Amino acid sequence: MDGKNENKISLSPKTENILSQINSQTKLGDLRKIAKQIKKDHELAMELWSTKAFLPRLLAILIMDKKLLSEDVINKLDQDMQSHDFVERNNLMDWLMANQLTKDKKKITLIESWKNSPSPLQRRVFWYYQARLRWTGQTPPDNTPDLLTAIEDTITDEEPEVQWAMNFTAGWIGVYDERNRARCMKLGEETGLYKGEMVSKGCTPNYLPEFITIEVNKRHTK
Repeated sequence: MDGKNENKISLSPKTENILSQINSQTKLGDLRKIAKQIKKDHELAMELWSTKAFLPRLLAILIMDKKLLSEDVINKLDQDMQSHDFVERNNLMDWLMANQLTKDKKKITLIESWKNSPSPLQRRVFWYYQARLRWTGQTPPDNTPDLLTAIEDTITDEEPEVQWAMNFTAGWIGVYDERNRARCMKLGEETGLYKGEMVSKGCTPNYLPEFITIEVNKRHTK
C-alpha cells in the first residue's frame, strides 16, 4: 500500500468544500467572511485544524465553540502550533487569544495563570493580554509594579516571542501610566532591546524610549 495514502486524512465533504475556498492569496478578511457564513461549528473547526495548514487553522479558530475549549484542549492546540514556524505559531496563538480566550471569563482566568507556564506561547499570551488591557483603554488590575519588576528581572532571559510581549506590555504601561513612564524608558535603554530595528512605514518602533515617546505624542496631538 502507498504510504502517502495511509497518512492521508479523511475529511468530510463540508470540510473539503471550505478548503477549496482557501489558497495562498486568501487574506485574513476573507477568512472572517467565510467564518461569518459558517458561524460556530466546532466539529468543522477540528477537521480544519487537523489539516495542519496555517490558513485553515486560522479559520478553525474563528468557528470553534469556546465552551468546548477546555484547558486540555487548549494545551493540545498549543502543542500543535509548535509545528509551525516562529511567525505562524505566534499568529495562531494571538488569534486564539483575541477570538476565543478573551471572550470567556473562565478563559481569562486561565490566561492570568500563565505567567510562569512552561509553554512560551502561553507566557506570551499572559503578557500580551496585560498589554491589551492597557492599549484598549480598559482599567487594568493593580498589578503594574509587580509586572514591571518581573519584566526587569526576566526579560533578557526570555524566549523571543515572550520577550516581545513583555516589552510590549512595558511600552503600554509607559504610555498610559505617567508615574512609571521613566522606569519603562529606562528599561528599554538598559536592555537595548529592538534599538535600531527597522520597522515598516507607519509602524511604531519596539524600542521602548521611541515607542513610548511616539505613542504619548500621538495622544497629546489628538
